[in-house]
Amino acid sequence: MRPEALNPLFVETEALEGVGPKLRKPLEKLGLSRVRDIIFHLPERFVTRRAIADLDAGSEGEQIIVALTPIEHRSSSGRGPYRVLAQDEVGNVCSLTYFGRASYTAKKLLPVGEKRWVAGRLDRYGDMLQIVHPDHVVADGGDTLGRLSEPVYRLSEGLTQPKLAGLVEQALGRLPEMPEWIERAQLAKAGWPPWAEALRAAHKSEDAAPRDRIAYDELLANSLALMLVRADNRARKGQPLKGDGSYRGKLHLPFPLTGAQTRSIAEIEGDLQQEAPMLRLLQGDVGAGKTVVALEAMLIAVEAGAQAAMLAPTEILARQHYETLRNMAAPTGAQVALLTGRDKGRARESILMGLMDGSIQIVVGTHAIFQDTVNYRNLGLVVIDEQHRFGVAQRLMLASKGRRTPHTLAMTATPIPRTLTLAQYGEMDVSRLDEMPPGRQAIDTRVVAQERLPDVVEAVGRHIASGQQAYWVCPMVRDNETDDIAAAEARYASLHERFGEDVVLVHGQLKPEMKDAAMERFSSGAAKLLVATTVIEVGVDVPASTLMVIEQAERFGLAQLHQLRGRVGRGSEKSVCLLLRGPTMSETARERLALMRETQDGFLLAEEDLRLRGGGELLGTRQSGDTPFRVATLEQITRLLPLAHDDARLLMERDGGLSGSRGEAARMLLYLFERDWGVLMLRGG
Repeated sequence: MRPEALNPLFVETEALEGVGPKLRKPLEKLGLSRVRDIIFHLPERFVTRRAIADLDAGSEGEQIIVALTPIEHRSSSGRGPYRVLAQDEVGNVCSLTYFGRASYTAKKLLPVGEKRWVAGRLDRYGDMLQIVHPDHVVADGGDTLGRLSEPVYRLSEGLTQPKLAGLVEQALGRLPEMPEWIERAQLAKAGWPPWAEALRAAHKSEDAAPRDRIAYDELLANSLALMLVRADNRARKGQPLKGDGSYRGKLHLPFPLTGAQTRSIAEIEGDLQQEAPMLRLLQGDVGAGKTVVALEAMLIAVEAGAQAAMLAPTEILARQHYETLRNMAAPTGAQVALLTGRDKGRARESILMGLMDGSIQIVVGTHAIFQDTVNYRNLGLVVIDEQHRFGVAQRLMLASKGRRTPHTLAMTATPIPRTLTLAQYGEMDVSRLDEMPPGRQAIDTRVVAQERLPDVVEAVGRHIASGQQAYWVCPMVRDNETDDIAAAEARYASLHERFGEDVVLVHGQLKPEMKDAAMERFSSGAAKLLVATTVIEVGVDVPASTLMVIEQAERFGLAQLHQLRGRVGRGSEKSVCLLLRGPTMSETARERLALMRETQDGFLLAEEDLRLRGGGELLGTRQSGDTPFRVATLEQITRLLPLAHDDARLLMERDGGLSGSRGEAARMLLYLFERDWGVLMLRGG
């Protein structure tokens, strides 16, 4: 149960003055739904202004504060700007320029003849100096001079810097006094301030020490929680699973195993024979053969008289895995079933009975496989695909389904940079599939300008006319008025008009039955072109598809582009990936697309993605699950994580864990950073 002292931080943002339903929406777009979220929404940068008395002393492009007296208001016809001419103490004239509805504000803020302190960026328009949309305008004697250094926060539409800064000020006023959870020697060596003082300072200045302190707190919470999970797992009693080869010996694989697959299977087999439940992560690049390794592990469980369950994050992926595993396992006689939230009536009852009496030995499904109504005769192994899509708490729910704690094999096709492996999977042992199976061809990757779209459409036409299949991926589902990102529905409409029933559409907002029908038509070859969002990023396997078009590719991260490219090149035919780029690109985007042309090594691309984008956007477009951190930057993770990891180990091994005197403070830390699943690991926690 959360400590009472933290409750003021976990109330909704509407508890703050000025936050109603209208303001709550833009706050939630930033992930700011509670007071706690606002205090950890640190400034992206600070703007530093210089106070001047004479406009001639300012430089163009400089942030300044100056006393000005309005002398004339000029409104433009149509959509032109609203200008307020104002002069400084020596008579130099400057235009304070406003656009749109802001002109109404200008009339009230800047009455003719009354001196005002104005803060903003000094620029020039023609022969006249101007400040467009001043950041602050206050009466003489106001607090503008106190804003020489001011935080700049990430915003969403409907929020302004002053409004968000005001909410931050309110949130900081609710900070409770906290006991110290950092080891004393580390605290003294780093010279960090206490927690609350550090948070206030991080919102006020660019001083590195307060930010490092808050980042360290987050890394310490994460390291400690993962250690608690690992310690709890080792203390649990599982069931040793030793196979006799009776099922695996009947497998007829169309290709030999790679050295990496053989090594990983041996590591898993060794873990399964132990009484302590396995907790292992299988990292494999796109097409490296994780499914075969998972099947071998599940058949070991079956040979030992237990059941295995595979959890997938989406229904599309669950169905894909079911078909693959059912076909591969058919010669062995192992009974494989599929269970999703859509299964109803007699079909569902039959599966539930089969799991309960043990006649179903392997089940594949979505989160439906760990619902309360699902019971297993003897669940011995849980395989979790695309581990980063699931939280630790979800994994523990599935683990509770066994009579004894089942072994867990987590898999990810997203290569995790070594920098982040400890941070994200510190409680797990890791196996890496870093070899590609024989026969996998290199994918010809090309970057094409968006203005050549008609040529690309023609090429797609020739491709599908030859009997081959293709994907066309867009960043969004629908167009909206404020964004020019290519929309899947609009692109589908134009391609369907050209190619007719050869084109199908799949995205996350479609009804499940429509999604299934489209995927079935494409998988069977009845449809030749699949237009989709990134819902097809993982798991979709159609060997006959040999062309991938990714529209506005510069908007994706390297790892995500690599995952999407991996949907082709799965058969014997040569495959091509076309990266359509927009007319303007940042240097980072240009470098990303160049790297995509140069290499198909997912682990290398993951490291480069981390370097180029930072930990917060590891998978491309910003997602909450990209890294487990809200505050810590990539640079801080690299520098501070080893220290935090050692500190957490000291707490566990020397200072009595959560039961010692320092442990009470650490418990507060775990709840504060929402690593309370670490607390739950303790019996009676």
